[in-house]
Amino acid sequence: MTSTSRSPGASGPPGGSGDTPAAPPGVPTPPWRRLLGRVPAAARLPWLSSLAVFVVQQVGSGFAAHNRPVDRLDLDGVARALLTLGPLLLLVRHRWPRTAVFGTSAVTLAYLAAGYPYGPVLLSVVVAGFASIVAGYRYATWGALGMLWAGHLLAGHVFHRWLPPDGHEAGGWGTDLFMAVWMVALCTAAELARVRRAERARRQREAEEAEKRRADEERLRIARELHDVLAHSISVINVQAGVGLALLDSDPEQARTALATIKSASKEALGEVRQVLDTLRTPGDAPRAPAPGLDRLPELTEQAAGAGLQVTTEAEGTPVPLPPGADLAAFRVIQEALTNVVRHSGSRTARVRLRYGTRELELLIDDDGPATGDGPGGGGNGLVGMRERAAALGGTVGAGQRGDGGFRVRAVIPLRAAEAEPPLQ
Repeated sequence: MTSTSRSPGASGPPGGSGDTPAAPPGVPTPPWRRLLGRVPAAARLPWLSSLAVFVVQQVGSGFAAHNRPVDRLDLDGVARALLTLGPLLLLVRHRWPRTAVFGTSAVTLAYLAAGYPYGPVLLSVVVAGFASIVAGYRYATWGALGMLWAGHLLAGHVFHRWLPPDGHEAGGWGTDLFMAVWMVALCTAAELARVRRAERARRQREAEEAEKRRADEERLRIARELHDVLAHSISVINVQAGVGLALLDSDPEQARTALATIKSASKEALGEVRQVLDTLRTPGDAPRAPAPGLDRLPELTEQAAGAGLQVTTEAEGTPVPLPPGADLAAFRVIQEALTNVVRHSGSRTARVRLRYGTRELELLIDDDGPATGDGPGGGGNGLVGMRERAAALGGTVGAGQRGDGGFRVRAVIPLRAAEAEPPLQ
């Protein structure tokens, strides 16, 4: 409670600034509600609640006038006007809360100072003060309520000789104490409502941010999957297309083999792309085909051989079944590393080593170089994707030149931390 400024996002009560609820699902929307829906939320007025306050004050004050003490006046036109002005000010309590709370306090003070009978005249102040505190204007509300209470004290104990009715004696302190108590109760209840509303807004904001993060993570996962699938397959297709064109006239049989490799690689790429897209079309459903893993490593080396790259693989330690997330990440890291060898290395051989540990799996992918054209250098999208995959499981990926001119990709994927991760599909 250190600021008089308005709290962010506290422009009105939850659900808008009007009092018109939304129609239940499946119920036709009345024409008047459709017309109201075209009005901007900032321009809507809480006329239903204001009308209810108007009726309660007019009727309740009428009953109070019949049983009024001898030192209070009967209701007249001025009293009815003051009882109407308070609810009218409530119409602007969401757009201008301070105006509403000060206005209703002034109108109520004028009504009481004029000697009219007590009744539900304080209801306008209660509603306006509650709305003002909930909107974040607590200091303004305290000032308005303090003005009303101090004015009532002065009117009842200092200026009562000059105020109507004639011969009015000083009022008792019971009424003043009652007003102080309900003012404190009003401020307390409104402050609790403001805190609860701020908490709801905070939870909603956090939920929206979490949903946005999930959407961004899903978008990145899909981008990585598409990149890994397409980059590898298109690299194989590109190499084999060059071989086929070069040997089309001199060695038709070899050209036919290259075309068969192109057909196989493109078919597999289309299948994997379709699998990725199916997860987008049917969220929450299990994929139709299992995610690729290290069991497809022989198939991967065969595709690399079709692109002219001879790959040798070896495993150290005792192979263990990998969790789905770690299995897919290991396969994609090897796939991307071999794709980079095909695209950026002058070497036609590569070595893949898998070192199984009790807590982690280490992958080493080496080629003897030299680099041709723009090598990966650690800054390509493929290496970024490998690092993101490993980081999602708590692992690391490093890539760089070896001292003998070759290139090495080293990935470490924790196995236990990955057990809780879902398949990156």
